[in-house]
Amino acid sequence: MRVPLSWLREYVDLPATQTGRDVQAKLISAGLEVETVEQLGADLKGPLVVGQVLTIEELEGFKKPIRFCTVDVGQANGTGEPQEIVCGARNFQVGDKVVVVLPGATLPGGFSIAARKTYGRTSHGMICSSDELGMGDDGTHGIIVLPPETEVGKDAIELLELVDEVLDIAVTANRGDCLSIRGVARETAIAYGLPLRDPALIDVPAPNAYGYPVQVTDPFGCDRFTARTVTGLRPEARSPIWLQRRLQKVGMRPISLAVDVTNYVMMELGQPLHAYDRSLVQGTIGVRRAQEGEKLVTLDGVERTLHAEDLVITDERGPIGLAGVMGGANTEIADLPQSRLRSTGGTPMVTEDGVNGTSDVVIEAAHFDAVSIARTARRHKLLSEASRRFERGVDPQAAAAAAQRTVDLLVLLAGGTAEAGVTEIIAPSAPHTITLPAGHPDKVAGVDYGRETVVRRLQQVGCDVYGQDELLVTVPSWRPDLADPNDLAEEVIRLEGYENLPSTLPKLPSGRGLTHRQRLHRRVGRALAGAGYVEAPNYPFVSEQVFDQLGLAAGDPARRVVKLVNPLSDEEPALRTTLLPGLLGALRRNDGRGSHDLALFETGLVFLPREESRGATHLPVDRRPTEEEIAALNAALPEQPRHVAVVLAGAREQAGWWGKGRPADWADAVEAGRAVAREAGAELIVRKGQYGPWHPGRCAELVVAADGAERVVGHAGELHPRVVKALGLPERTCAMELDLDALEAVGDGVPQAPGISTFPVATQDVALVVDKPVPAVEVEAALREGAGELLESIRLFDVYENAEQLGEGRKSLAYALRFRAADRTLTVDEASAARDAAVALAGERTGAVLRG
Repeated sequence: MRVPLSWLREYVDLPATQTGRDVQAKLISAGLEVETVEQLGADLKGPLVVGQVLTIEELEGFKKPIRFCTVDVGQANGTGEPQEIVCGARNFQVGDKVVVVLPGATLPGGFSIAARKTYGRTSHGMICSSDELGMGDDGTHGIIVLPPETEVGKDAIELLELVDEVLDIAVTANRGDCLSIRGVARETAIAYGLPLRDPALIDVPAPNAYGYPVQVTDPFGCDRFTARTVTGLRPEARSPIWLQRRLQKVGMRPISLAVDVTNYVMMELGQPLHAYDRSLVQGTIGVRRAQEGEKLVTLDGVERTLHAEDLVITDERGPIGLAGVMGGANTEIADLPQSRLRSTGGTPMVTEDGVNGTSDVVIEAAHFDAVSIARTARRHKLLSEASRRFERGVDPQAAAAAAQRTVDLLVLLAGGTAEAGVTEIIAPSAPHTITLPAGHPDKVAGVDYGRETVVRRLQQVGCDVYGQDELLVTVPSWRPDLADPNDLAEEVIRLEGYENLPSTLPKLPSGRGLTHRQRLHRRVGRALAGAGYVEAPNYPFVSEQVFDQLGLAAGDPARRVVKLVNPLSDEEPALRTTLLPGLLGALRRNDGRGSHDLALFETGLVFLPREESRGATHLPVDRRPTEEEIAALNAALPEQPRHVAVVLAGAREQAGWWGKGRPADWADAVEAGRAVAREAGAELIVRKGQYGPWHPGRCAELVVAADGAERVVGHAGELHPRVVKALGLPERTCAMELDLDALEAVGDGVPQAPGISTFPVATQDVALVVDKPVPAVEVEAALREGAGELLESIRLFDVYENAEQLGEGRKSLAYALRFRAADRTLTVDEASAARDAAVALAGERTGAVLRG
């Protein structure tokens, strides 16, 4: 919301010494976020005056039309002689009043004006457009043409109100009242302790039976509708300069008098209005829900197919406007730009192409349901200034005053006549009251405000307050966001000043440090970073289409997602059930930017919906929630286990003088899983698997055993080529994902220091021939079990396949076995016996035989 300081001063008598920066500080202290203070005309210096075009000479021989003009600027140039100016604009003619900047002046942006020779003539100044003066868009995209009655030689800086300060306020969704000058003026008056001249406090005639007929069939969607009629408007009447400038300063473009007046009153009072051409409205104006499939062409020229939940304004033909969003083109006010007028005397006014101007209008000022308007605006992707205000809350009591203010301005500026008929339809409703303990704000803030302060601050906001210890508070109509005692407490706290709240540090028990879970997460992160992975945290939002790209089966549990009611992006409306989409997206972006050797990891929460959906409870703010309340809140949340995942692509080891290097492969992903399991103190079982995005021949299933049962906690390996292609990833991309909470549950929570023996190791190598389908992990498990307690470690160091030497369908697996005893040096016979026992068990379970 842009708020000119000059407009604000009309309703609050601010001290003359107060600048926009001073007001900004006060409003920020009161809880309004004033982002910037724009200094209009800060570097503007005259002479800048009103001139009248005397002659225009068209210069020939140039690539674009050029005109040499003489302009009467009165005595502003010191001589009274006509000013000679070269100009390329075409939207003015002889006799027009224009804005002239003379040599020696400076325009916004530091552009200095001096006499200079151009196009073979000397130009002594410049005829100005609105853009050149920093006024914003006036709709003409050309020279400013002033009303004929403007005095020649008058100072244009003062006339056009070019010097001002504009506060740009980021209004939060709950403060719809501050989307108006009236609302910001109220906050300013409270901040300075000054009286407010409320522009809505004007005399309004009582409703009667002579007003324009209106029928509201949906009182829930529209609980208030005011209609007023003004006749005899001069179609050629233009918005005065002061009105156009105020609209430009708040960021709106002047269009025509009737539209400008409704926009002006909306910005002033916060009540959206709409003006209908009375001659185009047929029969009674109605308010109802649309019929599914009805059509309406809105003012932007787009034909829209209506939804059954849309609230529409109708006449006997059908819809003539989307209620609270945008009017229809079939009742649009006819705009007569000055350049198209045939004459200016007499009515009805007709343009050169035969279009009649609007002389009779019906003014609509209504109050619509906020949720209905918000849904309609989003459904049709049609966000307007009106819908923005309705969905944040509009004062229903201001409708009649806004309609009266619009009528008064139209009568004043266009010479119309206000008809005596007044239509006002109101759905009965009681004022909203809240019972508030007088000490409640003290409990919330931890500050002793006292009853008098609480009552005074609430009355400043506009509340009616009764009672002593228990206050009965009637909320003002312009503050629909005040719904419960905590909202009232917040009003007291913000007006007393957030900066005045004492800073108190929480008292925590000392010496406890990080939890076991936090230490595990940090150890896992350090282990992966030490292995060459870079942490890449991602947003937890995903698109459901990514599950198709990952190749997940139709009934896969990962496809059950928690959807957000109001997502940041419509393309990613769900919470993730796996870390891979975010990590693979990061890998793809980095690869596309030239980083081809990548190893990324992330630890984070995934979100799994519960079987039974429950509504969340509101926790109190004036006391600590009970254990039952916290448990009820947690029960309404989705399950959120922490996962860890890695992705790899490109070279795992760089080539150099030390060797050729090697690319990342599925074994690196598996080793990352083992590294995580070691940090958790868990024993990870690795075996062949097949799941979702992984290549079926290069996928490892990661398993842990607990209470005699095995549980799959993750997968690792190379991604399927179809997944790589669908996601635009580098070839042979590998990945691993583990349920870190499941590892923590089965792991030993106490970190184990490695044992260092004083006795030497005995190494025995064995090469076993097995069938090709036999997994190496099964042979290793049998060797480990058969070797017994003396086995310290086992490592697969060679895989050999040769049909001539080993036989068709056979392979050789070579293992290095390290034996050591804790209390003695092993003999050769002891080590050999342990090796033979291991080989025997492997032969029994897998059919392995010693090679050679």
